[in-house]
Amino acid sequence: MSALRNARATSAGGVVHRSIDGRAEVVLVHRRHPRLWALPKGTPDAGETLEETALRETREETGLRVELEAPLRSISYVFVRGRTRFHKTVHFFLMRKVGGDVSLHDHEFDEVRWFQVEEALQLMTHATERSVVEQAAALIAAGPGAGAATGQAGS
Repeated sequence: MSALRNARATSAGGVVHRSIDGRAEVVLVHRRHPRLWALPKGTPDAGETLEETALRETREETGLRVELEAPLRSISYVFVRGRTRFHKTVHFFLMRKVGGDVSLHDHEFDEVRWFQVEEALQLMTHATERSVVEQAAALIAAGPGAGAATGQAGS
């Protein structure tokens, strides 16, 4: 059997939040097969920055128009497709809703819903993405401008 070839892959997405009755909520996307509750994210189009990718993918996958507030951590993992081992890095951003509606999400996911942070953390499929939501929740709790110390997300 021949060895797998290695490749790199990059995606970008976000943690979209809002406050309802003083409690933070975040958006998760759901797929039935394979079963998944996750953050919206996707692959850059040619010439797109990570920030532009995060905004576009989040809009497409959730139906929401969003603005970037701060960069969050990136996660990395490895997966195999065919004869290629991909080393993937996903860059996340804290985002706030400025319009749209989750009913307008694309066909890629079966459902898009708002959850209080605690419930979202319990439902999420991947621990690495839970760590991103935990970081986002800490920034949200710290209040506006708290993300400025972590760098510029741009827009």
